[in-house]
Amino acid sequence: MLEQIISLLASWIVAVISATGYLGVVILMAIESACIPLPSEIIMPFAGYLVSIGKFSLIGAATAGAIGCNVGSTVAYYVAASGGRAAFERWGKYVLISHADIERADAFFARYGAATVFFGRLLPVVRTFIAFPAGLARMPMLKFQVYTFLGSWPWCFALAYIGYVLGTRWNSDPTLRKVFHEFDAVIVVVLLAGIAWFVWARWREISRG
Repeated sequence: MLEQIISLLASWIVAVISATGYLGVVILMAIESACIPLPSEIIMPFAGYLVSIGKFSLIGAATAGAIGCNVGSTVAYYVAASGGRAAFERWGKYVLISHADIERADAFFARYGAATVFFGRLLPVVRTFIAFPAGLARMPMLKFQVYTFLGSWPWCFALAYIGYVLGTRWNSDPTLRKVFHEFDAVIVVVLLAGIAWFVWARWREISRG
């Protein structure tokens, strides 16, 4: 069941980007940045793969991803600024957002201030939720937009570059294909185990909260 869900999610992401190009990257990264943990680790590497076959440029893919981060983060900002914390705490568990996630992002913002929006975009998990405390704190919008973009772009570029390198190697190096073919079962098992552990740990944290 879990394998099917992962496969469907990955297939949906690939289909959206394949059908809509850069706009698909913007839309998917906007969802990821609106406090809904859609994995950028799938979105941006596939965009990078499209770079390797000449359909995207690396700069274009990273910029589209960063623009999407700004769009989604702005939604989360305004939800928080308009008193949406209660809604997040009530409904967040259905998208694996726990009370601890919100508290963690709040504490991170309280400790480092506005710079958190920049540095937080470079950190897994934190980056998904960092717009929320910025909205609660009513951070100036221009500064929020600039810091969000500057922090998101390197993250998107790095993931797209990984996809680009792997895509280039995949298309030119038969040894890489052979290795993946020989160990694909092991890779799938490890991936599924990791995701299963992640989902289980998140649900446990949510149920305790």
